[in-house]
Amino acid sequence: MTDAQERHGLGEPVTGDVSGTGGRVRALGARGVPVSALSFGAAGIGNLYTEVTEEQAYEAVAAAWTSGIRYFDTAPHYGLGLSERRLGAALRGLPRARFTVSTKVGRVLEPVDTGGDDLADGFAVPATHRRVWDFSADGVRRSLDASLERLGLDHVDVVYLHDPDDHAEQAFREGFPALAELRSQGVVGAIGVGMNQAPMLTRFVRETDVDVVLCAGRYTLLDQGALTGLLPAARDRGVAVVVGGAFNSGLLADPRPGATYDYAVAPGGLLDRALRLKEIAGRHGTSLRAAALAFPAAHPAVVSVLAGARSAAEVRDCAERFAEPVPPDFWRELRAEGLLPAAAPVPA
Repeated sequence: MTDAQERHGLGEPVTGDVSGTGGRVRALGARGVPVSALSFGAAGIGNLYTEVTEEQAYEAVAAAWTSGIRYFDTAPHYGLGLSERRLGAALRGLPRARFTVSTKVGRVLEPVDTGGDDLADGFAVPATHRRVWDFSADGVRRSLDASLERLGLDHVDVVYLHDPDDHAEQAFREGFPALAELRSQGVVGAIGVGMNQAPMLTRFVRETDVDVVLCAGRYTLLDQGALTGLLPAARDRGVAVVVGGAFNSGLLADPRPGATYDYAVAPGGLLDRALRLKEIAGRHGTSLRAAALAFPAAHPAVVSVLAGARSAAEVRDCAERFAEPVPPDFWRELRAEGLLPAAAPVPA
């Protein structure tokens, strides 16, 4: 156990019921890989946009664990491997059977010695590596082997093809079959695809035996792009859906001038809509953050809502908001105001 783990109780076995917040567990795939209803997105501890200290990263993971979160998602892309290294170190010493880890393939990290930083790709880390797109079978295996080394684990539970938007042919022809082979060998428990769009995810659901898809930003209070194609297809075929980006990269967490939507400054019309949602939430005695997390979780195809966090305070806030009941009258007013489609399920 590291000093940070000891300080934050990460090495202590968890007992009792943790289902009050993120700990409600569902299973995905034929092997029944368990995921908590609220999950931890580790891009933030990979220095997304700004630096996070080692201590802050440990504290964020510790807060997730004590909040009942048992599913942790990372990727080589996040901080050029920093997220994987920090997540693995924070989880070290915990009972391996008690948590689920997913990582991603499609970007192979190759060492470079050019200096500079990685801010052009969104991460405040030294540019020690470059990302090489590779959805080949060899690239998938090399990427996964490197991820396991950085995580310090002998296996991960879920592996996603990461952002194959411009590499569809290779992802379908080579990348996905390579993941399917790893699944059949028992190397991974479940396989999937993670993207910021719904149409190609829908194609994966319909044309492959994918276990899970991670849909980021396309099923939120501001964007229901996944509602009519992806989510019905996933439900019909028994494919699990993890929803990421419930806050649309920040706008639904704190709507204000300069807030971001899909990693860029939010357009005025979307900001106005988010402020209207916040106003209605306040009038019904709830918070926009609570509603933003509750909405995607209400769809029967969704098994987990993935919340990115970079500090213990952010994790605790997400867990508390996720456990917060949202009044039925709030949803009714959104429908009446034309702010939510009638077909979109809402919490009972």
